[in-house]
Amino acid sequence: MSKKFFVFISATQEDLKTERRELSRIVSELGALPVIMDAFDITREEDRKIIYRTIEECDYFLNLTAYKGGKGVGKNSARELEYSFAVKAGLPVLSLIISEKARWKESKKEKDEAAVKALEAFKKKLEGHPYETWTNLGDLKVKAQGLLSREMNLNPRRGWVPSNEAVTPSVANVLSRLIQENESLRYRIRMEETRPAKKIREQIKHTLKVLANNRISLSFYYIDGENWENSKTFRYLRLFRLLTPELYTPRSVADISHFLGNILNPDLEKIVRKDYPTPSNTIKKIMADFALLRLVRSTASCVPDGSGDYEAWEMTEFGREAFALYRLRQMNRAEHPRMNSRDASTKS
Repeated sequence: MSKKFFVFISATQEDLKTERRELSRIVSELGALPVIMDAFDITREEDRKIIYRTIEECDYFLNLTAYKGGKGVGKNSARELEYSFAVKAGLPVLSLIISEKARWKESKKEKDEAAVKALEAFKKKLEGHPYETWTNLGDLKVKAQGLLSREMNLNPRRGWVPSNEAVTPSVANVLSRLIQENESLRYRIRMEETRPAKKIREQIKHTLKVLANNRISLSFYYIDGENWENSKTFRYLRLFRLLTPELYTPRSVADISHFLGNILNPDLEKIVRKDYPTPSNTIKKIMADFALLRLVRSTASCVPDGSGDYEAWEMTEFGREAFALYRLRQMNRAEHPRMNSRDASTKS
């Protein structure tokens, strides 16, 4: 499947005409698609909306800056406004900032003192993202290629795929369901043909016993807190009971931490923080122990925003069977007291 990335190029026109052209060529040589909005006037509100929507649909934002700030749009320059659009849209921002050692014509520099200060402040913002400095056109080519290649490899984005090659969401869902059903069938065949069901039940009972006999301590981090608090010990069996319904679909360590933090919070007067309310290293240990017992497995799942893959955990068929047996035993225990009370009333 041939995926292409869109790279939005933000640069002033009057002083960087040659450099802009080279950037477009480099982006194309890397197999990406350069996007330049020269036909639109960012000072006009209607055009700003189009520019913002275009940036929002791109994969990377590449800024090229020398000694000109460009047109003014309110209190900001055109380049700053495009930069703010990219940050708002969540795009990776890459910058190529001219070096102080570069030889540059005075006619291509800002003359107004306020404009110079504003441009320097803008460069400081850009330095908060991945950037390179360049001295001449040859240096710019090398730095641009390296910067883009590195970002595309380390931070691949959703990109664009020709419609005749793309897999539709409905097809992807069907494939996922068929894979799960196939795994379930293969597992049941193994159970019935290669290992007696009784042996499987004994293994499940042993696993549940191990879960009941082992405990782990969890701490909690609250919104207004400054450190971990309220360390409390929980049985693995309880954690397994709580997590199984959640792990029928893949969940990341962050998701599991958030879920357990809210469910097990011992102090209801306090609100746990959103990101990792329970320690990530503890969650990873729990998942590793569950995996050792063949209850869960690690899998790669697609990040919701399409920016790449991440490690996630989901329940195995053995884990589902163990949970089913556990729930059945719970339901039977709940039923016996009612049966006993009916027998007692009959005798009386």
